[in-house]
Amino acid sequence: MSAPTSGRAARTGRDTGQAIVSASADGIVLVGDDGRIRFCNPAAEELFGRPADALLGGPFGFPIVAGGASEVELVLPDGGERIVEMRVTGTILDGERLHVAALRDVTRRRRLEQDLTRALEHQHATAAVVAHELRNPLAAIRTLADVLRDPAATLTPERRADVVDRIAERAAFLQAMVAKLLTAARIDEDTVRAPLERVPVLELTLEHLAEFGERAREVAVTCDADLVAHVNRGEMSEMLVNCLENAFAYGRPPIEVSATEEDGRIELRISDSGPGVAEEFVPYLFDRFARDPNAERRTEGSGLGLWIVRRLARANGGEVRYERGDRGGACFRISLRSASGS
Repeated sequence: MSAPTSGRAARTGRDTGQAIVSASADGIVLVGDDGRIRFCNPAAEELFGRPADALLGGPFGFPIVAGGASEVELVLPDGGERIVEMRVTGTILDGERLHVAALRDVTRRRRLEQDLTRALEHQHATAAVVAHELRNPLAAIRTLADVLRDPAATLTPERRADVVDRIAERAAFLQAMVAKLLTAARIDEDTVRAPLERVPVLELTLEHLAEFGERAREVAVTCDADLVAHVNRGEMSEMLVNCLENAFAYGRPPIEVSATEEDGRIELRISDSGPGVAEEFVPYLFDRFARDPNAERRTEGSGLGLWIVRRLARANGGEVRYERGDRGGACFRISLRSASGS
């Protein structure tokens, strides 16, 4: 009579074990030595995105090492992916040696970690750029200020005016750098943006050219007075100013700004007569903090300007692209929605 009792106890233990496994929040998969699935609980069905009938008897598809832990990517039937933490133990069931894979969905945690890593990388890159780019102009301002304060220095009025102009120039560079960093931070935070509005293209162009003072004499403007873009005015201003700053810094005069309208789109072109962009650098031109190593020796910059232009252009339903200008220099074409008829 003892044998039947032992058999009932074994069945009861097995049934209890299966009930516990079925109720587990983790996916549990039993895999034979041949690599095929013998059993899976409802949580595993959810993780794989497939019913048990489609899983049982099929290949597990991942290396199994008893006592090991790893992360695997499950490809779902709809093409999506889940990141799963897998821990493996062994057992013997009905005389067959099986591997027990416990699967836990860590997709959200890994995505958050990746987002945090990218955010930290941006912060570190920003800090490095700020430290590098601001050090020289700050040192120059301090040196020039010391020259003005030195009682032993005999400065002619012309020399003193030149020193003051150089301080103002360095201060303007710092202001522009801070403005770009603030814009980049606003883009990263994806803050609420002002609504789109009707913006006269010629009016906006002339308004910002005036901010460049004497350098504006180097710019020829071609634009009909009735061209109106449907954009965020402040963001279109930043696109235009960044492209003009790029032309002044890396190109040569004459510089041209032209705007045309076709098929409901306004195309704004900013071109210069400089050397243009090196062929090997073109694929990286709009990347964040990207600067042509050859250009770095000739001028200062953060590598943020064109990245900002592309992000803002796309945020306004447009695009920006680079091409060689008619005179061989750089030409940036910004396509934006027209407000004609609206």
